[in-house]
Amino acid sequence: MYAAALLDHFQHPRNSGLMDAPDVSVQSENPACGDVMKLMLQVSAEKIIAVKYQVRGCVAAIACGSALTEFLLGKSVDEAAAIRREQVLEAVGGLPNESMHASHLAIDCLKLALRQLKK
Repeated sequence: MYAAALLDHFQHPRNSGLMDAPDVSVQSENPACGDVMKLMLQVSAEKIIAVKYQVRGCVAAIACGSALTEFLLGKSVDEAAAIRREQVLEAVGGLPNESMHASHLAIDCLKLALRQLKK
């Protein structure tokens, strides 16, 4: 049912956990399924120097969060703003239709974080 890349991100999530002193910490929830993602960033000189996430949700949500953090680490804020949902989908090897919400949750979290950074 799931691609090998997705299962790898689920079984070995990258950058999972809490961050001691994030510059930005946001949380997004998918009201349809109840999945919740928290994204934390440390930024220095407009560059993302540390990223952590936590998910309470399905296999796909955990995997999409993990893939997103790999894209973010080391990117400038502008580069992070250019990350698209399709990139997350490709990184996890695609998702079945019933799990597409997970990629939306990850990108929604990213958008919230970037909005918070601009404040």
